[in-house]
Order: sequence, then structure tokens, then C-alpha cells
Amino acid sequence: MGWILKTAAVVLANILIFMLSTRVVPGFMMAAGFGEMLVIALIFTGLNYILKPVLKLLLGPIIVLTLGLGLILVNMVVLFILDKLSNNLTIENALALVYSSVLIGFLNFLLHLVFRKKNIRFLVLIFVI
Repeated sequence: MGWILKTAAVVLANILIFMLSTRVVPGFMMAAGFGEMLVIALIFTGLNYILKPVLKLLLGPIIVLTLGLGLILVNMVVLFILDKLSNNLTIENALALVYSSVLIGFLNFLLHLVFRKKNIRFLVLIFVI
């Protein structure tokens, strides 16, 4: 799958993930228009591609010492920066930030498992169903 096609699929999946987070996590609010959601998902995908690896490198010892739970901290930092960059996303309190970072991090992990080359047949099967 081409890089551009994969990135477009990730952006669309992030829109769905943010819509789910808006419904599930109290205190996590997002603008209702598709254009605003697209902008938020594009910024989030960019932050995930650029900032997240740097944060993982810097917080590597914390991630290792907490047996991977430090990744929640990385996701929280990315979501906090996204909240500050976008006027269309509002995370009201720290508890909403924690819950949304766990949910979005887990769903993005599953998304990237699906997009591995070996799992392309599974991805096609999901879209067919």
C-alpha cells in the first residue's frame, strides 16, 4: 500500500476514533463539522508521525521502567499539544485527557497492526464486510 494511501486511511480512521472518543469520554469535545474533524485528524496524524517518535526516544527510560505504561504519558503529551493547537478540540480536565489518551492510543495501536503488510487481507476483509 502506498504511503499516501496509508496516511489517508489513517487520517480517516483517526476521524472515526475521535468521534468515538467524543461519545465515550466525558470532557472530550470536538467540533461537529467534517472539515474541522479532518483538520484535527491531519494535525494529530502529523504529530504522531513527527513528534511521537521523538517523545518515545526522550522518555525511553520512563517507558522501560514502567513496562510500557509510559506510552500513555507520550499519548497524553501529544493530545495535550493537539488540544492547544486546535480551537475545534477541547479536553476539559486531566481525567478526560487520561481516558482519551488510553482509548485513542489503544485504537491507534490496533489500527497500525491492521496496516502491516501481512495484514492487508484482513484489512480488505473488514472493508468488504
